[in-house]
Amino acid sequence: MPAPISLPDDPALLRIDGPIATITLNRPAAFNSINLAIAQKLEQLAAYIEADDDIRVVVLEGEGRAFSAGGDLQTIGAAAEAGTVTPVVGELLKHYHAFIEIVRRMPKISLSSVHGSAAGAGMGLAFVTDLCIAADDAKFTPAYAKIGVSPDGGSTVGIVGTVGSRRALQIFLSEDNFTAQQAYEWGLVAKTVPAAELKAATRKLAERLAQNPPAAIAGTKSLVYQAATTPVKQQLDAEEHKIIMAMNTDEFRSAVKKFTSKSK
Repeated sequence: MPAPISLPDDPALLRIDGPIATITLNRPAAFNSINLAIAQKLEQLAAYIEADDDIRVVVLEGEGRAFSAGGDLQTIGAAAEAGTVTPVVGELLKHYHAFIEIVRRMPKISLSSVHGSAAGAGMGLAFVTDLCIAADDAKFTPAYAKIGVSPDGGSTVGIVGTVGSRRALQIFLSEDNFTAQQAYEWGLVAKTVPAAELKAATRKLAERLAQNPPAAIAGTKSLVYQAATTPVKQQLDAEEHKIIMAMNTDEFRSAVKKFTSKSK
C-alpha cells in the first residue's frame, strides 16, 4: 500500500522517516480542534501506519501554537442549536474512536509531543498514546465539567489507567488546568523539556524507542495493556507466548550472540 500523500491544507499530515512516522494535526487557525475532517484523516493515517511493518514508532504533534484545543465547539455548538448533536457527534466520534483503537492496538509505540495547550479531547489525545513528552510550559485543561459534559476523546482510557480513579476524578472535576510538571509527577508525561528543545527531544526519544525490535515492542505493549484486567494464569500464559515468539526472531538471536560474546 503506497503511503498517503499529504497536501499542505490537509487537516492532518503524515511524514515517514525510516522507522518513525509523524502525524501532525494541521488546523493551526482552529488550534487543531477536532472536527469530522481531521477525525477521518487520522483514522486513514493510523490504518496505513498499522499496516506498514517497517514503522516502529508513531509521533503525534500539533502545528501552530497549540497541540489541540479538543473537540471543535463551533461544529458541536451549531449541532446542539439545531438539535442534531446525536448524528453529528456520533459520526465524528465513529472515526475518531476508530483512530484511537488503532493507536492503542497497533504493535508500535505511539508518542505524543505536546506544546502549548492540550484541552478536552486534545488532552485525552495527548494521554491516549503510549508515551507523552511535553514542553515544560505546556498546559493541560480538562474543560469538560465547565461546559456540563463528561470526558471523551479517550480521556478516561489514557488517564484512569495511569493515575487511578481518585486522581482521575480530581483531574476531571476539580482542576481548571494543570502543568506539564504536574502531569510528569502523576505519571502522565514521560519527560518535560524546554519548549525550544521539544522537537529535538521528541526525535531523540522516538529514535531511542525505534531501536527496540518489532517483536519486543509488540509483545511489551500488548502485555502491559492487558495486565490490569487479565487473570494471573492467563497473563503468565500470554507472557510465555510473547517471549517465545520474540526468541524465534533474528533480532533476538543476534542480540544473544552479542551479549554472550562479551561475557566470555
